[in-house]
Amino acid sequence: MAIFTGAGVALITPMNQDGSLNYEEMQKIIENQIENKTDAIIVCGTTGEASTMSHEEHIETIRQCVSMVKGRIPVVAGTGSNCTETAVYLSQEAKKCGADGLLLVSPYYNKATQNGLKAHFTSVAKAVDLPIILYNIQGRTGVNIAPKTIASLVKDVDNIVAVKEASGNISQVAEILALCDGNIDVYSGNDDQIVPIVALGGKGVISVLSHVIPKETHDMVALMMEGKVKEAAALQLKYLPLIKALFSEVNPIPVKAAMNMLGFNAGSLRLPLTEMEAANQELLKKEMNAVGLKTV
Repeated sequence: MAIFTGAGVALITPMNQDGSLNYEEMQKIIENQIENKTDAIIVCGTTGEASTMSHEEHIETIRQCVSMVKGRIPVVAGTGSNCTETAVYLSQEAKKCGADGLLLVSPYYNKATQNGLKAHFTSVAKAVDLPIILYNIQGRTGVNIAPKTIASLVKDVDNIVAVKEASGNISQVAEILALCDGNIDVYSGNDDQIVPIVALGGKGVISVLSHVIPKETHDMVALMMEGKVKEAAALQLKYLPLIKALFSEVNPIPVKAAMNMLGFNAGSLRLPLTEMEAANQELLKKEMNAVGLKTV
């Protein structure tokens, strides 16, 4: 059974002026997401700036998120690391916090071989009895999780059940689904590929776009699941300019700017991420206004 079907938001981590984490604002964002039909919360991923959190902050953010959601929708905790021992530790702590599943990014910087990836993911999976979503994003990690590697892991490791595919390669997505023969759930890791990936048999998206239009992103997947391809495709195409603007700089720079424009107190970013350039902010605001979003 899938951890979730639909649109899961890759949650930002709001911050105060001094750089500390703003859990009060995170509660407001989570409530807004749930009210607008978001199907899951993915906390402490790339968009959540987990890479600049201390271990203590990382674990506390997962704990706070689980407490705020109160079981209404699944919470998936990002616990990946380029250090296997760290990934095991964070995964075990996420389990203690009450997370419903884990998101494990492939080890970055190390650039492990495919055998190394198998050993890494297997070690983490065996250390914790939660369902695991692999996260394949070569553009950030420097290594692609090959379809054959994913198929091998799904076959050999019971709790590796899904993959967030952000390679941008639709052919690779098709190969994963073919090799796994229905035994894997695939989530789009790119907001501009929701419809084509669900059309191939995917379960939905782990989304940045959901921050600003949660209901519409949910609806895009729901329409596909109902076989209403034309209507879903119309939404996908309508929001392409907004999606492009949300990725005009490194994620999560634009989406934090967007949330601030919508009146949320998303705050700033931790270095090495910096504030969005003025010209890109204007473009983002223009595209948000074009789809009926009111900005401040």
